[in-house]
Amino acid sequence: MATPPPPPPAADFRTVISESRRILRAHSRHFLALSVLFLLPLSFSIAVYPTLQRLLLDSSSSSSNPYHAQTLLRDSLLLNQPPQQQRSGVDPRSVLISVGCTSFLTLLSIFAAGSITYSVVQGFYGRPVKLLSAIESIGTSFFPLLSTLICTHVVTSSMVIVSGILGFLILKGAELVVGREISYSSTFFLGLVASIAVVLVLVLAYLQVQWVLANVIVVAESSCWFHPLRRSAYLAKGMRGVALSMTLFFGILSGILVWTSTLSTLESVIDGNEWKRWHFVVQIVATSSSLTMLMLLSLAANVVLYMYCKAMHGELAMEIAEEFARDYVSLPFDDGKVPHVVSITYA
Repeated sequence: MATPPPPPPAADFRTVISESRRILRAHSRHFLALSVLFLLPLSFSIAVYPTLQRLLLDSSSSSSNPYHAQTLLRDSLLLNQPPQQQRSGVDPRSVLISVGCTSFLTLLSIFAAGSITYSVVQGFYGRPVKLLSAIESIGTSFFPLLSTLICTHVVTSSMVIVSGILGFLILKGAELVVGREISYSSTFFLGLVASIAVVLVLVLAYLQVQWVLANVIVVAESSCWFHPLRRSAYLAKGMRGVALSMTLFFGILSGILVWTSTLSTLESVIDGNEWKRWHFVVQIVATSSSLTMLMLLSLAANVVLYMYCKAMHGELAMEIAEEFARDYVSLPFDDGKVPHVVSITYA
């Protein structure tokens, strides 16, 4: 009796990153165009936002300057209101720009995720990969991606709210036990807040690992709402370590870039002439380009991880057999380049 061949070794973090870079290099012009269209504006907005926010804060705080008293008094007389009522604790411009920036970044994120994921998936299955087709795919995947994003925020926001309510109930219960009000600066209160925050962060990180494949599933399997989240949790079984490594790797590197850019902005002089200073321009360009490359690699890595997870669950071989009726699939990106081969082993 013949011994069945051993199963192929499971992919690790280095394998996923290596295969992702291979795919991106294989069709570099296509992914460069998509990055310039969607990822670069997204990264640029993230890099510039701290400077823009500080400009608004400085402009708002300047209203307390004595030189602005005459203008404030004139405006209050025109509106028949006292000067104290003219100054609001929230700057409308700052709120408007924050909402507009958040909406703009959300749209760009969905556009980038839909088009780049579509391109990588199409290339993996040997289908033609064209820029126009990738852009047109946004119309198909936009609302499913948006619905899945809404479901994700609903779940995470609910967990944050429940954590806050739980902390409040614990605090009030402790006050009933001790018979007095607990100070917000007390050791008990600070420990309670720290404990709830740590547990909440760990739970949210676990959910992020579970849902790492959700966007790929939306694009590749045409699903929406909560189904991609449940499907991602199923496929991630056995590969959670790799998913966690990817989440930490891209999250930490992106966080360092944004934090460094924000810290540099806080230490610099903001007077409206930033774009005339070469070091500010170099910082923005370096941060934007680095974030763009990280986001592109992250999107490609999610697709590669998705394929490995499907192969582990025995789903990829069937799809490839139906697609090609043969035992392998190549990634035919650019002519003249060495194709990548994914072998399918049958038990």
